[in-house]
Amino acid sequence: MSFYVVVGAGPVGRETARRLGEEGHDVVLTSRSVGSNALPNVRTIRADATDAAELSRLCRGADAILMCAMATYHRWPTDFFPIIDGTVRAAEAVGAKLIVLGNLYGYGENADRPLRSDMSLDPTSKKGTARTIMWQRAVRANVPAIEVRSSDYLGHGAISYFSLVALPSIIEGKPTAFIGDLDATHAWAFTKDVASTLVAVSRYTGEWGRAFHVPSQYASPRELIRKTAAMLGQEIPETRSYSIPEMKALGMHELIEMRYLFESPLLVDSSDAETLLGVKASSLEEMIADTLRDHL
Repeated sequence: MSFYVVVGAGPVGRETARRLGEEGHDVVLTSRSVGSNALPNVRTIRADATDAAELSRLCRGADAILMCAMATYHRWPTDFFPIIDGTVRAAEAVGAKLIVLGNLYGYGENADRPLRSDMSLDPTSKKGTARTIMWQRAVRANVPAIEVRSSDYLGHGAISYFSLVALPSIIEGKPTAFIGDLDATHAWAFTKDVASTLVAVSRYTGEWGRAFHVPSQYASPRELIRKTAAMLGQEIPETRSYSIPEMKALGMHELIEMRYLFESPLLVDSSDAETLLGVKASSLEEMIADTLRDHL
């Protein structure tokens, strides 16, 4: 069995640690605010990933470090870099492989569709630039690195555009608004499928220094809103898209630069992850049900 350190105790980090522990591995789950834990073979230890020396001591003997930490959304361009730098330095200090949880922002607005994991990164946003720099830092490390790139999350506890913008109104049975083209097909990734992909990468024996896409399911925002309402037994009397002036007035400034993700179809090629890692997307219904776990 192996020893893994999972940095970041959000929904994906915790699920990843749980799965690794259930496989019989020795696992440390760490973050600055990690709480108590009852997962088998998983120890929770509070630590700051920006402190490379502290993290190195924690990771001594680790086979791989899985970087699942999340910075506050509006502070990505400042807060993410110390996190990835500390994690990379710790991996180099102990000779551990590095698995980074990322997203699709780095491809930019002008990328061809479907997005492929071997495409060059060409970000067109501040957040995409931050993610690109993070991956460049990781892939330059003197240890093997892989990035797992995910689309927008569905799942229990997931913080995403859907959960923040649309879900509260759906749960209350109120008219619902979202962003972009409500009828544009969009890729949705299940937090548990993200964890499955990360765990599969930890066993990957092929060439590193590359990325994998998390297998996703597809639905337009309108379709996802309707399916979610139906699962709750709610009727949505009105569904519309926020205008940019409305978004500004509501303080949704951080969403405006990423609005392009929802203005045209977002298609993701994950065939290499399915073939080489053996992971597949859960059903959309399972994703929605898990998202609504506290409300059904």
